[in-house]
Amino acid sequence: MRSSQTLLDDIPAWLTAEPNLKGPPMSITAERKQALIKDYAHAAGDTGSPEVQIAILTERIANLTEHFKVHTKDNHSRRGLLKLVSQRRQLLDYVKRRDEPRYKSLIERLGIRR
Repeated sequence: MRSSQTLLDDIPAWLTAEPNLKGPPMSITAERKQALIKDYAHAAGDTGSPEVQIAILTERIANLTEHFKVHTKDNHSRRGLLKLVSQRRQLLDYVKRRDEPRYKSLIERLGIRR
C-alpha cells in the first residue's frame, strides 16, 4: 500500500493548479461604476438618470462581450447579456422620445452605433 503523499504525486499538475482566469471580469468594479456615474450624472448624487443607467449597462455589455470571446459556450451568461441589451434599448428609446438631441449626444459619447 502506498502512502497518501505518493498518491497525490500521481495527479497531473494541471488538475491541481489554480484555475486560469482568462479575459476581463464579467462585471464592472465599484471604482469604474463611480467613474461612470460621475461622468454621466446631471448633478451631484444623480445615480438614476437614464444617461447614468445606459452608461453602466453599456460597460457591462462590453465586458460580457469580451467574456464571450474566450468562453463561447457560456449560454447562461449570454441570456443575461440579451436582457441587458434589451433594457438598454428601452432606456435609449425613452430618452429619444423625451429629448432627441440628448439622445444623439449620448449615443455619440458612448460610441453606440445607432
